[in-house]
Amino acid sequence: MDVLSFSVVIVYGISLLFIFMFSLGQLHLVYCYKKRLRRQQQPAEALPADLPHVTIQLPVFNELYVVERLIEAVVGLDYPKELLEVQVLDDSTDETVDILRKKINEYQKLGFDILHVIRPDRKGFKAGALQFGLDQCKGEFVAVFDADFIPGKDFLKESLPFFSNKKVGMVQTRWGHLNKDYSLLTKLQAFGLDAHFTVEQGGRSEAGSFINFNGTAGIWRKATIYDAGGWSADTLTEDLDLSYRAQLKGWVFEYREDVESPAELPILMPAIKSQQYRWNKGAAETARKNLGKVLRSKINWSSKIHAVFHLLNSSVFVSLFVASLLSVPMLYIKEAHPGLNVLFNLGSLFLLGFFSISYFYWVASKRVVKKGAGKYFITTFPLFLIVSMGLSLHNGMAVLEGLMGKKTPFIRTPKFNVKDRSQSWKKNKYIHPKLSLASLVEGVLSLYFMFGIYSGIVLLDWGLMVFHVMLWLGFGMVFYYSLKPMAHAK
Repeated sequence: MDVLSFSVVIVYGISLLFIFMFSLGQLHLVYCYKKRLRRQQQPAEALPADLPHVTIQLPVFNELYVVERLIEAVVGLDYPKELLEVQVLDDSTDETVDILRKKINEYQKLGFDILHVIRPDRKGFKAGALQFGLDQCKGEFVAVFDADFIPGKDFLKESLPFFSNKKVGMVQTRWGHLNKDYSLLTKLQAFGLDAHFTVEQGGRSEAGSFINFNGTAGIWRKATIYDAGGWSADTLTEDLDLSYRAQLKGWVFEYREDVESPAELPILMPAIKSQQYRWNKGAAETARKNLGKVLRSKINWSSKIHAVFHLLNSSVFVSLFVASLLSVPMLYIKEAHPGLNVLFNLGSLFLLGFFSISYFYWVASKRVVKKGAGKYFITTFPLFLIVSMGLSLHNGMAVLEGLMGKKTPFIRTPKFNVKDRSQSWKKNKYIHPKLSLASLVEGVLSLYFMFGIYSGIVLLDWGLMVFHVMLWLGFGMVFYYSLKPMAHAK
């Protein structure tokens, strides 16, 4: 075997091994989560008679379509008006400022303690806004909601009791979905997020491992944020970064699956890509910043292993893309070196990884869908997997940039306030669809994996056929949905 072929085999094998190890980590989370479900969670103590002062922070940047409903939901929280402060942290540069000024003035006249906080500049983006507000807020506890959320009126009553444990520094609630049934893309996003907010967060919590504040729909003890060093803008996921710094300080995080905070899902592929880019690159940046601290800490080894997989979660997209790209030449290497068939056949062991991932999402589906979970899973999981494969180039590039320390600005995800197909997004001023080089490459990759299908047929090698069909469809779908907004915008 020549050096090039040998190198391809080695890199391909390493990529599959990482995916396999990741899948085993997910399988252990399923075990922990099912254990959590068998053990009835302890109910929180009742709210104390002497209620604490609470600050609600609403970081906003150019959100003219959703800010009014956000303000209305927050002032509608069932909590004494005199103990509630609302900070609208407005970094907007468009008419959102005027909309907020009018809305805030309206509620101030009704006696609400609601402030329109405008900074001199956008230094530090969301993290900078949160810290700016924190340094002047009144509350002992600080809740955060992004502009696309609509908190339920009982959010504070359902979350605050858990702080009776003085070690609890943050309570995170489960995200709901306002527009899950809008389209295939929103259904697939909801499918993935539901798994995170059931098996993943619940499993880590049950294992006593680190969990994360998800950037919104959670409430902090203000002292915890200061003890951990405050909000930092040196990663794109300031929420994950602060979560790890706080838990390394010994603070305990509580995850409440039973408390739902509804939110809007992005409805266009460019908006999804923007969000995915920030999440995946930010996670890689946080791993670069905090992984060494975790490994050197005094937490137990089980928690360290979970933390490694948690922080490197997004890196699976790099391994997935590399394995996918090399799978086509692997067909020809296998044909040229039949003596290595035994080695190649060992790759079938990695099917266990696929079944582990399938079980992970099956458990989540059963938890979320009370009736018809089987049909829901069978019709949704394959498409979710296909589109995830199609996003592996985009997300993998984000991860590599994060690991290498390449800095880029915080890019907000456009909001729409669109719940069903009777509503149109076409006049949304924040959508400027354009064809990127990465999208073109995704189109080329779809053709590349079509060649992989052809190669399998010609070589009579069916081992990777299903994999290549999924990749062909995945990159083709991502390419199509990336172009679609351009056609509709004309």
